[in-house]
Amino acid sequence: MPRARRRRTGGRIALTVFTGVVFAFLMLPLLVVFPISVSSAPYLQFPPPGFSWQWYQRYLDDPTWIESTIRSFKVAFLCTALSMALGVPLSFALVRSRLRGMRIADRLVAAPIIVPTIIISIAVYSLFAQLRLIGEWYGIAIAHTILALPFVVILVSAGLRTFDEAQEHAAMGLGASWPVAVWRITLPQLRPSLVSAAFLAFVTSFDELVIAMFLSGASMTLPKKMFDNILLEIDPTIAAVSVLQILLACLCLGLATIFGRGALPSSVTR
Repeated sequence: MPRARRRRTGGRIALTVFTGVVFAFLMLPLLVVFPISVSSAPYLQFPPPGFSWQWYQRYLDDPTWIESTIRSFKVAFLCTALSMALGVPLSFALVRSRLRGMRIADRLVAAPIIVPTIIISIAVYSLFAQLRLIGEWYGIAIAHTILALPFVVILVSAGLRTFDEAQEHAAMGLGASWPVAVWRITLPQLRPSLVSAAFLAFVTSFDELVIAMFLSGASMTLPKKMFDNILLEIDPTIAAVSVLQILLACLCLGLATIFGRGALPSSVTR
């Protein structure tokens, strides 16, 4: 085996081992959270003395937990809709436009990823307090859109940069208008990017805490409820809710993989 090839093989093995170690380290907390969520103990205890679904039952029977969960879903769905409605046209503008300053605008769109969330929260709070949006669930969704929008723009822009624009030109040459060409040709082929962006925006909003702490008021989202519960009393209900959040994230990842698979649906290829 040539020396260069041995080096590449050794590098791949080392990278695989390192990645596996990092992944295992990140997954270690799950070995504690999952057992505690089904513990029969009346308090946080590891290892659990027995098996019980009592903490999941307590979560389902508590109206405050359910109200917070429903509010988080409402916020996340509205945030996803707003992020996609704004992010997809913005991605087209950033990728297709030849105007000066678009490169700077592309960098500015990613600013919420770089700027600490606490800074964004303070700025949004000062504005929303004047607009009397504090405590309104749709106000939280609008603020969450600021955080989710960069992820949508990055994913959709990446899909657009790999898309062959000549297909749009061919469709327009055959008589289709530009909006029809985009709707029937471009967007179906961007489906993996669109689906991934939508689920990422949803998860970003559903799990966000800092902005919710500033804007939720008495109407708490699920992360805010979890934070307040840790401050006041710690019981395994927190572990049960955490497990449900992890399962929701895994479900979103699975759905993104299923619905984002394949570039062209059958309706486009006919």
